[in-house]
Amino acid sequence: MNKVISLETLKGLFKDDMTIMIGGFLGCGTGEVLIDSLIESDVKNLTIIGNDTSYVDEGIGRLIVNNQVKKVIASHIGTNSETGRLMNEGKLDVELSPQGTLIERIRAGGYGLGGILTPTGVGTIVEENKQIITIDGKEYLLELPLRADVALVNGSLVDEFGNTVYKGTTKNFNPMIAMASDIVVVQAEELVSVGNIDKELIMTPGVVVDYIIKEEK
Repeated sequence: MNKVISLETLKGLFKDDMTIMIGGFLGCGTGEVLIDSLIESDVKNLTIIGNDTSYVDEGIGRLIVNNQVKKVIASHIGTNSETGRLMNEGKLDVELSPQGTLIERIRAGGYGLGGILTPTGVGTIVEENKQIITIDGKEYLLELPLRADVALVNGSLVDEFGNTVYKGTTKNFNPMIAMASDIVVVQAEELVSVGNIDKELIMTPGVVVDYIIKEEK
């Protein structure tokens, strides 16, 4: 089963008001071709979930600059001055979540859990409007799971069924967001036929991947 689609078909998948998870750490491991397509689709009022908002000219940051995002859920925004400016002006809703908590919330969404318990944030502003649960005399925050309509994943080596390998630090959030979204789109840096990837190396199974975009060199 060949899941490779055109960029025009991909653009048709995007709708206003979607929640979209995007892999990457300061742009490392972010599928820039997928970002290009999202920008060209000109959809608005997006909720973006990712580790960070990268830089103004890279990754998620480009969506911020293009005024396509209404809310961001991320672990930090300090490398993107535009995110901070829009937040301070009340034009962008930013929900900051500690990095470990954020990835665990995504994992919970992908694995069907009702949430996670963490001591991180207890006694700080992070605990506002959250349920506190005491276990053996210790307080934990109940952090709710995160899911998205679409995940934009960047794969180093991908076969035509969607089995995916990530090289080095490009892995970051990509495998987790692929499990926590209704539609999964993978940008393939290198695309091969089924059977050409060592099964022991596969990090995201093709069964969860819906569409593939071939990165043009």
